[in-house]
Amino acid sequence: MKRVSAVTVRKRIVTVFLCGLLFFTVIDFRLGYVQFVIGDELMKLANDSWSRDITFEAERGNILDRNGVVLAENVSAPSVIVVPKQIKNPQETAGKIADILNISEEKAYEYVTRDAVYTRIHPAGRKITEQQEKAFKTLNLDGVYLAKDSKRHYPFGDDLSHVLGFAGIDNQGLMGLELFYNEKLDGEEGSLSFYSDAKGKKLEQIADIYKPPEDGLNLKTTINSKIQTIMERELDLAVSKYNPDGALAIAVDPDTGGILGMTSRPNFNPENYQNVDAKVYNRNLPIWSTYEPGSTFKIITLAAALEEEVVDLQNDHFMDDGDISVGGTELHCWKSGGHGSQTYLEVVQNSCNPGFVSLGMKLGEERLFSYIRDFGFGNKTGIDLNGEASGILFKPERIGPVELATTSFGQGVSVTPIQQVMAVAAAVNGGRLYEPQIANAWIDPRTNNVVEKIEPEMKERVISESTSKEIRMALESVVAKGTGRPAYVEGYRVGGKTGTAQKVGPDGNYMNNNYILSFIGVAPADDPEIVVYVAIDNPKNTVQFGGVVTAPIVGTIIEDSMHVMGVEPRDNGLSKEYTWPEQPKVEVPDLVGLKKEELTQYLTNLSIETSGSGNYIVDQEPHAGTKVEQGDTIRIYLSNKN
Repeated sequence: MKRVSAVTVRKRIVTVFLCGLLFFTVIDFRLGYVQFVIGDELMKLANDSWSRDITFEAERGNILDRNGVVLAENVSAPSVIVVPKQIKNPQETAGKIADILNISEEKAYEYVTRDAVYTRIHPAGRKITEQQEKAFKTLNLDGVYLAKDSKRHYPFGDDLSHVLGFAGIDNQGLMGLELFYNEKLDGEEGSLSFYSDAKGKKLEQIADIYKPPEDGLNLKTTINSKIQTIMERELDLAVSKYNPDGALAIAVDPDTGGILGMTSRPNFNPENYQNVDAKVYNRNLPIWSTYEPGSTFKIITLAAALEEEVVDLQNDHFMDDGDISVGGTELHCWKSGGHGSQTYLEVVQNSCNPGFVSLGMKLGEERLFSYIRDFGFGNKTGIDLNGEASGILFKPERIGPVELATTSFGQGVSVTPIQQVMAVAAAVNGGRLYEPQIANAWIDPRTNNVVEKIEPEMKERVISESTSKEIRMALESVVAKGTGRPAYVEGYRVGGKTGTAQKVGPDGNYMNNNYILSFIGVAPADDPEIVVYVAIDNPKNTVQFGGVVTAPIVGTIIEDSMHVMGVEPRDNGLSKEYTWPEQPKVEVPDLVGLKKEELTQYLTNLSIETSGSGNYIVDQEPHAGTKVEQGDTIRIYLSNKN
């Protein structure tokens, strides 16, 4: 028998011990690594294998006007979610789902038997109606859940549609403000997590975990919904009357660059955008459309000439014989035979093309185009909407005497309406060119506290206050004494400028009897609080002059907006000069207290309607002092008691 020495035994014991120690050290290290290093990750993986999540959309932020009026909001419209492995009788459940959602039973059966943790019935089960929601709640089907959901609602219908835009079925912004500010309006989704076994059966002994969604912020805008309603009404009337190819209107606060209203035709209802041609909702005309501005652009030429002191409106004169020759080209005045000798203030009042050509020539190419660029033309304004165009100016190497001359009166250049409005706002607000803005503030929907205030952004000062004052005076004279008289508003100081621009056809030539007529108005003229621009594209069955078609529309918008804004009437402005066939308005006399037979000496230019009976006048409408058109009707109320 072989004998083993004690030394060998000890070595073997030590070896076994060391091997055992190494083994347990590795095991301990592995356990420690699993427990402390990758434990959280493994727990997450295990948790994910047991848990099932149902996501819930966050409530999209509302869009409000400057006074808190809701322009876009959410209304409840839950969505149907199916957990197939919790459905005990798939055929029966599919039949009931099909009846409620008005889909085929085969389609519903596909959803309830799908190999998935859960599934949404799309699109029939997305954002269901109130009646469908009630039906599902009544049946209380196993494995069928109603997830909190909502859809976008626009209380004003198609008003402001191009500005607000719309959101898709998943409440993601697809156009307008909804798209531009989607990230802040959208919020963060929440979830409901429940635990299930390997077969997908819910583990009732483990509580569900609910993570609430984080709602999006509310967006307060610069829009005044009352002014917007006025503009929408007037554009609807214009479309009905003139059947134009298109129409648009913008109103802006000249002291901040804030958009008070914006609309265009054709428009659409954001809630039914799927049924509208994309050409309609993709063309927000005030920022997308580019065209020759016509005479409204003369305001920029005037501003440059006054700032550079190349003209004195009161003392310098221009002789207009109907045309002016530049570089071998005859440029004509709209009035055959011209206006004769005029001061340059009368050149502005009469919108005389040759007179403005002379101003352009006095300025020269470098100075005129420098001011045009300084006023923002040729570049995007930076408005917080997608799809803005930049317009087109002559390239410097292509500017000759004719290009300089035509640019002076708004022909040959291409601008956007928003550029035109912001430039004129700068011309009348003291010379400050602002970036237009629609967003005013972000508000926490739970606390109503302002999270972020968006301040007006001034780009640069383009002219002096003294020049701006002269422009305001000139524009007021255009409305009181010149081509803008149809925009005159009794009791308010209104300034403005007409525009009649011939359209360029696909062949690059000017089209016959096809114009874009426009008018831009400011009020009050001495201290403007609003600038309004209206353009009508190719109105039918009318004389195609901006003073005839668009000036009255702007006048009405301004008059009603002054009341909405709380601007008090005044009588210290320029009086309107009437030309045939215009007639001055007459002031309604005070008739209360008179006897009926005394009326004849008061109402030679007005008609009378009576209410009640008796010999004494106890009330009247309109009230005394109101100015009305000659021939308008005055209603009086009679009684036997004085």
